Amino acid sequence: MRRSVKYVLTVAALALTAAMPAATDYPVVRPGARFVFPREHGAHPAFRTEWWYVTGLLKTREGRDLGFQITFFRTTPKTDAANPSRFAPKQILFAHAALSDPNIGHLLHGERAARAGFGLAQARIGDTDVTLRDWRIRRLPDGRFVTNVATPDFALALTLTPRQSPLLEGQDGYSQKGPRPGQASYYYSVPHLAVTGSLTHDRKAQPVTGQAWLDREWSSDYLGGGAVGWDWTGLNLDDGGALMAFRIRGAGGKQVWAGGSLRRADGRVIRFAPGDVRFDPLRQWRSPRTGALYPVTQRLSIRLPEGVRRFDLTPLFADQELDARRSGMPVYWEGAVRTAGGSGYLELTGYADPLRM
Repeated sequence: MRRSVKYVLTVAALALTAAMPAATDYPVVRPGARFVFPREHGAHPAFRTEWWYVTGLLKTREGRDLGFQITFFRTTPKTDAANPSRFAPKQILFAHAALSDPNIGHLLHGERAARAGFGLAQARIGDTDVTLRDWRIRRLPDGRFVTNVATPDFALALTLTPRQSPLLEGQDGYSQKGPRPGQASYYYSVPHLAVTGSLTHDRKAQPVTGQAWLDREWSSDYLGGGAVGWDWTGLNLDDGGALMAFRIRGAGGKQVWAGGSLRRADGRVIRFAPGDVRFDPLRQWRSPRTGALYPVTQRLSIRLPEGVRRFDLTPLFADQELDARRSGMPVYWEGAVRTAGGSGYLELTGYADPLRM
Protein backbone atom coordinates (compact mmCIF):
# COMPACT_ATOMS: atom_id res chain seq x y z
CA MET A 1 0.00 0.00 0.00
CA ARG A 2 1.64 2.55 1.26
CA ARG A 3 2.93 3.16 1.02
CA SER A 4 3.84 8.83 2.91
CA VAL A 5 1.80 9.03 2.44
CA LYS A 6 1.14 6.55 -0.17
CA TYR A 7 0.06 9.37 -2.01
CA VAL A 8 -1.77 12.61 -1.92
CA LEU A 9 -1.66 15.41 -4.48
CA THR A 10 0.05 18.49 -3.11
CA VAL A 11 -1.49 21.92 -3.11
CA ALA A 12 1.03 22.92 -5.75
CA ALA A 13 -0.02 20.06 -8.03
CA LEU A 14 -3.67 20.96 -7.64
CA ALA A 15 -2.94 24.56 -8.52
CA LEU A 16 -1.07 23.48 -11.63
CA THR A 17 -3.80 21.18 -12.90
CA ALA A 18 -7.12 22.57 -11.68
CA ALA A 19 -7.83 24.67 -14.76
CA MET A 20 -6.55 22.19 -17.35
CA PRO A 21 -8.71 20.04 -19.63
CA ALA A 22 -9.05 16.43 -18.54
CA ALA A 23 -6.90 13.80 -20.23
CA THR A 24 -7.94 10.29 -21.19
CA ASP A 25 -9.23 8.31 -18.21
CA TYR A 26 -6.62 6.43 -16.20
CA PRO A 27 -6.41 2.64 -16.68
CA VAL A 28 -8.32 0.52 -14.20
CA VAL A 29 -6.50 -1.96 -11.96
CA ARG A 30 -7.90 -5.43 -12.68
CA PRO A 31 -7.03 -9.01 -11.68
CA GLY A 32 -4.96 -11.14 -14.00
CA ALA A 33 -2.09 -8.78 -14.81
CA ARG A 34 1.20 -10.53 -15.52
CA PHE A 35 4.13 -9.18 -13.53
CA VAL A 36 7.43 -9.17 -15.41
CA PHE A 37 10.69 -8.25 -13.70
CA PRO A 38 12.70 -6.06 -13.90
CA ARG A 39 10.04 -4.13 -15.86
CA GLU A 40 7.75 -3.75 -12.83
CA HIS A 41 10.55 -2.13 -10.83
CA GLY A 42 10.23 0.85 -13.19
CA ALA A 43 7.56 3.53 -13.56
CA HIS A 44 4.00 2.98 -14.83
CA PRO A 45 3.12 6.53 -15.92
CA ALA A 46 -0.33 5.71 -17.36
CA PHE A 47 -1.60 5.16 -13.80
CA ARG A 48 -2.46 8.09 -11.58
CA THR A 49 -0.27 7.32 -8.54
CA GLU A 50 2.77 5.20 -7.79
CA TRP A 51 5.42 4.86 -5.10
CA TRP A 52 8.77 3.28 -4.25
CA TYR A 53 8.52 2.95 -0.46
CA VAL A 54 11.45 1.82 1.70
CA THR A 55 11.24 1.41 5.47
CA GLY A 56 13.66 -0.31 7.81
CA LEU A 57 15.73 -0.47 10.95
CA LEU A 58 19.39 0.47 11.13
CA LYS A 59 22.08 -0.35 13.66
CA THR A 60 24.95 2.03 14.32
CA ARG A 61 28.53 1.04 15.10
CA GLU A 62 27.72 1.56 18.81
CA GLY A 63 24.76 -0.81 18.55
CA ARG A 64 22.00 1.84 18.67
CA ASP A 65 18.75 1.08 16.81
CA LEU A 66 17.28 3.66 14.42
CA GLY A 67 14.36 3.62 12.00
CA PHE A 68 14.34 5.14 8.52
CA GLN A 69 11.92 5.81 5.69
CA ILE A 70 12.74 6.82 2.11
CA THR A 71 9.82 7.20 -0.28
CA PHE A 72 9.50 8.42 -3.86
CA PHE A 73 6.04 9.19 -5.30
CA ARG A 74 4.99 9.73 -8.89
CA THR A 75 1.65 11.10 -10.09
CA THR A 76 0.16 11.69 -13.50
CA PRO A 77 -2.13 14.73 -13.24
CA LYS A 78 -5.12 15.16 -15.52
CA THR A 79 -3.78 17.52 -18.16
CA ASP A 80 -4.38 18.07 -21.85
CA ALA A 81 -2.25 15.47 -23.61
CA ALA A 82 -2.21 17.66 -26.74
CA ASN A 83 -0.62 20.60 -24.90
CA PRO A 84 2.80 21.04 -26.56
CA SER A 85 4.28 23.16 -23.76
CA ARG A 86 7.36 21.77 -22.05
CA PHE A 87 5.99 23.31 -18.86
CA ALA A 88 2.81 21.19 -18.86
CA PRO A 89 3.13 18.92 -15.78
CA LYS A 90 2.82 15.48 -17.40
CA GLN A 91 4.45 13.82 -14.36
CA ILE A 92 4.98 15.19 -10.84
CA LEU A 93 7.39 13.61 -8.37
CA PHE A 94 7.55 13.91 -4.58
CA ALA A 95 9.83 12.32 -2.01
CA HIS A 96 10.01 11.98 1.76
CA ALA A 97 12.83 10.84 4.03
CA ALA A 98 12.66 10.40 7.79
CA LEU A 99 14.94 9.19 10.58
CA SER A 100 13.60 7.75 13.85
CA ASP A 101 16.14 8.15 16.66
CA PRO A 102 14.95 7.33 20.22
CA ASN A 103 17.65 9.66 21.60
CA ILE A 104 16.01 12.58 19.78
CA GLY A 105 12.43 11.52 20.55
CA HIS A 106 10.80 12.82 17.37
CA LEU A 107 11.24 12.37 13.63
CA LEU A 108 13.84 14.16 11.58
CA HIS A 109 12.56 14.48 8.02
CA GLY A 110 12.94 16.21 4.68
CA GLU A 111 10.95 16.53 1.45
CA ARG A 112 11.39 17.15 -2.26
CA ALA A 113 8.89 17.95 -5.06
CA ALA A 114 9.24 18.81 -8.75
CA ARG A 115 7.58 18.22 -12.10
CA ALA A 116 9.34 15.71 -14.33
CA GLY A 117 11.81 17.05 -16.86
CA PHE A 118 14.24 19.95 -17.07
CA GLY A 119 16.92 17.74 -15.49
CA LEU A 120 15.20 18.06 -12.09
CA ALA A 121 13.12 14.91 -11.79
CA GLN A 122 12.48 11.67 -13.67
CA ALA A 123 11.09 8.17 -13.12
CA ARG A 124 12.46 5.67 -15.60
CA ILE A 125 10.29 3.08 -17.34
CA GLY A 126 11.67 -0.48 -17.35
CA ASP A 127 13.63 -0.51 -14.08
CA THR A 128 13.99 1.51 -10.89
CA ASP A 129 15.69 4.84 -11.43
CA VAL A 130 13.89 7.75 -9.80
CA THR A 131 15.62 11.09 -9.41
CA LEU A 132 14.33 14.18 -7.67
CA ARG A 133 16.99 16.87 -7.74
CA ASP A 134 19.77 15.53 -5.47
CA TRP A 135 17.74 12.54 -4.20
CA ARG A 136 17.77 9.23 -6.02
CA ILE A 137 16.84 5.56 -5.85
CA ARG A 138 17.95 3.15 -8.57
CA ARG A 139 18.45 -0.54 -9.17
CA LEU A 140 21.86 -1.77 -10.25
CA PRO A 141 22.40 -4.49 -12.90
CA ASP A 142 23.24 -6.99 -10.14
CA GLY A 143 19.82 -6.45 -8.51
CA ARG A 144 20.85 -4.25 -5.59
CA PHE A 145 19.05 -0.97 -4.92
CA VAL A 146 21.02 2.14 -3.99
CA THR A 147 19.53 5.33 -2.60
CA ASN A 148 20.87 8.70 -1.52
CA VAL A 149 18.97 11.44 0.31
CA ALA A 150 20.19 14.53 2.16
CA THR A 151 18.21 16.83 4.46
CA PRO A 152 19.33 19.72 6.68
CA ASP A 153 19.36 17.30 9.65
CA PHE A 154 20.72 14.03 8.22
CA ALA A 155 21.82 12.21 5.09
CA LEU A 156 21.59 8.54 4.12
CA ALA A 157 23.58 6.68 1.47
CA LEU A 158 22.36 3.09 1.49
CA THR A 159 22.67 -0.11 -0.51
CA LEU A 160 19.72 -2.52 -0.27
CA THR A 161 20.49 -6.12 -1.22
CA PRO A 162 17.53 -8.45 -1.89
CA ARG A 163 17.71 -11.79 -0.11
CA GLN A 164 14.25 -12.93 -1.21
CA SER A 165 12.23 -12.74 -4.41
CA PRO A 166 9.44 -10.17 -4.78
CA LEU A 167 6.25 -11.04 -2.91
CA LEU A 168 3.14 -10.41 -5.03
CA GLU A 169 0.50 -9.02 -2.70
CA GLY A 170 -3.20 -9.78 -2.94
CA GLN A 171 -4.27 -11.97 -5.87
CA ASP A 172 -1.04 -12.34 -7.86
CA GLY A 173 -0.27 -8.64 -7.44
CA TYR A 174 -3.86 -7.35 -7.62
CA SER A 175 -4.54 -5.87 -4.16
CA GLN A 176 -8.12 -4.81 -3.52
CA LYS A 177 -8.59 -1.77 -1.24
CA GLY A 178 -12.37 -1.49 -1.13
CA PRO A 179 -15.63 -3.27 -1.95
CA ARG A 180 -15.55 -2.25 -5.63
CA PRO A 181 -13.11 -4.25 -7.79
CA GLY A 182 -11.60 -1.08 -9.28
CA GLN A 183 -10.63 0.19 -5.83
CA ALA A 184 -7.32 -1.60 -5.99
CA SER A 185 -3.62 -1.35 -6.71
CA TYR A 186 -0.96 -3.43 -8.37
CA TYR A 187 1.27 -4.23 -5.42
CA TYR A 188 4.37 -6.20 -4.60
CA SER A 189 6.87 -6.12 -1.74
CA VAL A 190 10.54 -7.00 -1.40
CA PRO A 191 11.06 -7.91 2.29
CA HIS A 192 14.31 -8.76 4.09
CA LEU A 193 16.54 -6.34 2.20
CA ALA A 194 20.03 -6.35 3.73
CA VAL A 195 21.12 -2.75 4.33
CA THR A 196 24.65 -1.34 4.37
CA GLY A 197 25.79 2.24 4.02
CA SER A 198 26.31 5.44 5.95
CA LEU A 199 24.34 7.90 8.04
CA THR A 200 25.49 11.49 8.40
CA HIS A 201 24.14 13.42 11.38
CA ASP A 202 25.57 16.41 13.25
CA ARG A 203 28.21 16.58 10.49
CA LYS A 204 29.49 13.14 11.44
CA ALA A 205 29.32 10.17 9.06
CA GLN A 206 29.10 6.67 10.48
CA PRO A 207 28.55 3.22 8.97
CA VAL A 208 25.18 1.54 9.47
CA THR A 209 23.77 -1.89 8.75
CA GLY A 210 20.24 -3.18 8.99
CA GLN A 211 17.21 -4.68 7.35
CA ALA A 212 14.55 -3.04 5.19
CA TRP A 213 11.29 -3.56 3.32
CA LEU A 214 10.42 -2.18 -0.14
CA ASP A 215 6.80 -1.63 -1.20
CA ARG A 216 5.89 -0.96 -4.82
CA GLU A 217 2.35 0.10 -5.73
CA TRP A 218 0.63 1.81 -8.62
CA SER A 219 -3.05 2.60 -8.91
CA SER A 220 -5.71 4.87 -10.39
CA ASP A 221 -8.42 4.56 -7.68
CA TYR A 222 -6.98 3.79 -4.26
CA LEU A 223 -9.47 4.86 -1.58
CA GLY A 224 -13.16 4.15 -2.02
CA GLY A 225 -16.00 6.40 -1.02
CA GLY A 226 -16.22 6.95 2.72
CA ALA A 227 -12.65 5.80 3.43
CA VAL A 228 -10.61 8.27 5.50
CA GLY A 229 -7.28 6.45 5.94
CA TRP A 230 -5.55 3.20 6.74
CA ASP A 231 -3.39 1.26 9.19
CA TRP A 232 -0.58 -0.72 7.53
CA THR A 233 2.34 -2.79 8.73
CA GLY A 234 5.19 -4.63 7.05
CA LEU A 235 7.18 -6.98 9.29
CA ASN A 236 10.42 -8.84 8.61
CA LEU A 237 10.13 -11.91 10.82
CA ASP A 238 13.19 -13.34 12.54
CA ASP A 239 12.63 -16.82 11.06
CA GLY A 240 12.85 -15.43 7.51
CA GLY A 241 9.12 -15.00 7.04
CA ALA A 242 7.43 -11.75 5.99
CA LEU A 243 4.06 -10.33 7.02
CA MET A 244 2.07 -7.48 5.49
CA ALA A 245 -1.35 -6.46 6.79
CA PHE A 246 -3.59 -3.44 6.35
CA ARG A 247 -7.04 -2.16 7.05
CA ILE A 248 -8.87 0.69 5.30
CA ARG A 249 -10.84 2.80 7.79
CA GLY A 250 -14.04 4.74 7.32
CA ALA A 251 -15.60 7.41 9.52
CA GLY A 252 -15.55 6.56 13.21
CA GLY A 253 -12.82 3.98 12.71
CA LYS A 254 -15.09 1.45 10.99
CA GLN A 255 -13.18 -1.11 8.94
CA VAL A 256 -14.07 -0.71 5.26
CA TRP A 257 -11.65 -3.31 3.90
CA ALA A 258 -8.60 -5.31 5.00
CA GLY A 259 -6.05 -7.68 3.58
CA GLY A 260 -2.45 -8.79 3.54
CA SER A 261 -0.25 -11.84 3.28
CA LEU A 262 2.15 -14.02 5.22
CA ARG A 263 5.09 -15.63 3.47
CA ARG A 264 6.35 -18.35 5.75
CA ALA A 265 10.02 -19.15 6.16
CA ASP A 266 9.62 -22.12 3.79
CA GLY A 267 8.23 -19.85 1.05
CA ARG A 268 4.55 -20.82 1.34
CA VAL A 269 2.25 -17.78 1.05
CA ILE A 270 -1.08 -17.29 2.85
CA ARG A 271 -3.39 -14.53 1.57
CA PHE A 272 -5.74 -12.76 3.98
CA ALA A 273 -9.40 -12.02 3.29
CA PRO A 274 -10.91 -8.90 4.95
CA GLY A 275 -12.24 -10.98 7.84
CA ASP A 276 -8.81 -12.48 8.56
CA VAL A 277 -7.21 -9.21 9.73
CA ARG A 278 -7.87 -7.23 12.89
CA PHE A 279 -6.08 -4.24 14.45
CA ASP A 280 -6.82 -3.46 18.13
CA PRO A 281 -5.32 -0.38 19.85
CA LEU A 282 -3.30 -1.11 23.00
CA ARG A 283 -1.89 2.38 23.56
CA GLN A 284 -2.73 5.77 22.10
CA TRP A 285 -0.58 8.87 21.80
CA ARG A 286 -1.81 12.40 21.14
CA SER A 287 0.38 14.72 19.13
CA PRO A 288 1.09 17.99 20.98
CA ARG A 289 1.48 19.71 17.58
CA THR A 290 -1.59 18.57 15.64
CA GLY A 291 -3.87 17.12 18.32
CA ALA A 292 -4.20 13.87 16.34
CA LEU A 293 -4.73 10.76 18.46
CA TYR A 294 -2.82 7.76 17.08
CA PRO A 295 -3.03 4.09 18.16
CA VAL A 296 0.77 3.78 18.22
CA THR A 297 0.80 0.37 19.94
CA GLN A 298 -1.50 -2.17 18.33
CA ARG A 299 -2.32 -5.84 18.51
CA LEU A 300 -2.51 -7.33 15.03
CA SER A 301 -4.51 -10.57 14.84
CA ILE A 302 -4.45 -12.66 11.69
CA ARG A 303 -6.42 -15.82 11.01
CA LEU A 304 -4.24 -18.68 9.75
CA PRO A 305 -5.16 -22.29 8.90
CA GLU A 306 -3.77 -23.40 12.27
CA GLY A 307 -5.57 -20.66 14.21
CA VAL A 308 -5.28 -16.98 15.09
CA ARG A 309 -1.79 -15.54 15.50
CA ARG A 310 -1.23 -12.24 17.29
CA PHE A 311 1.53 -9.65 17.01
CA ASP A 312 1.84 -6.78 19.48
CA LEU A 313 3.37 -3.88 17.55
CA THR A 314 5.40 -1.64 19.88
CA PRO A 315 7.03 1.56 18.55
CA LEU A 316 10.66 2.53 19.20
CA PHE A 317 9.09 5.68 20.69
CA ALA A 318 5.67 7.33 20.48
CA ASP A 319 6.37 10.58 18.61
CA GLN A 320 6.94 9.37 15.05
CA GLU A 321 4.42 11.75 13.49
CA LEU A 322 5.42 13.23 10.13
CA ASP A 323 3.94 16.66 9.43
CA ALA A 324 4.45 17.47 5.74
CA ARG A 325 1.93 20.29 5.47
CA ARG A 326 4.61 22.81 4.54
CA SER A 327 4.94 21.05 1.19
CA GLY A 328 1.18 20.55 0.79
CA MET A 329 1.21 16.89 1.83
CA PRO A 330 -0.58 15.28 4.78
CA VAL A 331 0.09 14.65 8.44
CA TYR A 332 0.49 10.97 9.31
CA TRP A 333 2.30 8.61 11.69
CA GLU A 334 5.07 6.42 10.27
CA GLY A 335 7.06 4.53 12.86
CA ALA A 336 9.58 1.78 13.43
CA VAL A 337 8.06 -1.01 15.54
CA ARG A 338 9.12 -4.25 17.15
CA THR A 339 7.12 -7.38 17.88
CA ALA A 340 7.90 -10.78 19.34
CA GLY A 341 9.75 -12.53 16.53
CA GLY A 342 10.23 -9.60 14.18
CA SER A 343 10.43 -5.89 13.44
CA GLY A 344 9.25 -3.44 10.80
CA TYR A 345 7.11 -0.38 10.33
CA LEU A 346 3.59 0.77 11.17
CA GLU A 347 1.84 3.48 9.15
CA LEU A 348 -1.26 5.34 10.37
CA THR A 349 -3.00 7.77 8.01
CA GLY A 350 -6.18 9.80 8.23
CA TYR A 351 -6.02 10.42 11.99
CA ALA A 352 -5.18 14.13 11.78
CA ASP A 353 -7.51 14.75 8.81
CA PRO A 354 -9.32 12.50 6.34
CA LEU A 355 -6.92 11.42 3.60
CA ARG A 356 -7.67 12.47 0.03
CA MET A 357 -6.04 10.52 -2.76
